[in-house]
Amino acid sequence: MAYEVTLITGDGTGPELAEAARRCVDATGVKINWDVQEAGVDVMARTGTPLPEACLESLRRTKCALKAPITTPVGTGFRSINVHLRQAFGLYACIRPCKIYKGVRTYFSQLPVDLVIVRENTEDLYAGTEFERGKPETAQLIEFINANSKSGKVKTKAEETGISIKPISVSGSERIFKCAFDYARANGRKKVTAVHKANIMKFSDGLFLEVARNVAKQYPDIEFEDRIVDNMCMQLVQKPELYDVLVLPNLYGDVLSDLAAGLVGGLGVAPGANIGPEGAVFEATHGSAPKYKGQNKVNPTALILSGMLMLKHMGETDASKRLEKAVADVIAEGKNVTYDLKDDRNDPTAVGTREMAEAICAKL
Repeated sequence: MAYEVTLITGDGTGPELAEAARRCVDATGVKINWDVQEAGVDVMARTGTPLPEACLESLRRTKCALKAPITTPVGTGFRSINVHLRQAFGLYACIRPCKIYKGVRTYFSQLPVDLVIVRENTEDLYAGTEFERGKPETAQLIEFINANSKSGKVKTKAEETGISIKPISVSGSERIFKCAFDYARANGRKKVTAVHKANIMKFSDGLFLEVARNVAKQYPDIEFEDRIVDNMCMQLVQKPELYDVLVLPNLYGDVLSDLAAGLVGGLGVAPGANIGPEGAVFEATHGSAPKYKGQNKVNPTALILSGMLMLKHMGETDASKRLEKAVADVIAEGKNVTYDLKDDRNDPTAVGTREMAEAICAKL
């Protein structure tokens, strides 16, 4: 029986990457009926919405999607499609493996870096609960803040201040830590590290850490520790090989997953999975790179490896392992790879998105 999967083609370089990833997943021999759907700036120009109802309905039906990158406007424009999907389908856990593959250019190539970032996906500052500068509701909130300020020295001015709210709950923290510890058990991982800023934000990050310690007691077979987020950044650059599974609130998770991707060669080799009780969406960590649209140039590895995570999630363990090995072998050979995987980014022997995918299919 074939699996039903929504393929969201995205915008910018998304459609090229989606086609490359689909071909590689199909080459494993796993039977998939792909329901191809559009989302992003391209479809918005035609329909007036960046996330058509047909796309949402498809995901409600299949409960599984492989999603190519989608542009998120900076500062203005429509809300992040990624955030919308995570919240609409309860995709509370973002899992981002960061692993060095032989042949990828990185300053850390001599270290056995193999991290997994587990990011809480629905709460924290990244949830986007904001109050715009100059609005009446913002003024009311600022009046409350000023009236309840413990220091009484600094008064926030309503006409010049925007506000973001940082909600962190017991239930949200419990489920992300249970997800992380369960992932560690299932994948032979030995240690879970909670990352926080509880020394300053005692009622939000402090709660996150308190819950982490309570959940850790239920998993005596897994080592547990915690790190303050700024120290964690330094630790990852100095000695990344000491860390295994990192669990972070939403915003820190977004930032540190990019840092971890930098350790292993960049966003071009960084896959991601968003998991929840109502479905799963698999996506590359990187953006849509619209300036390279239609040039058959960008590295498809991250989305192909996201397809690998999807196969693993489906229980197709053998196919998942074979796809990852094929990707690793092509990168290690260094012949049929995109420009960013060459020692010299101007190497004329670099191939395009499509050709690299063909080489991976040939390995399979």
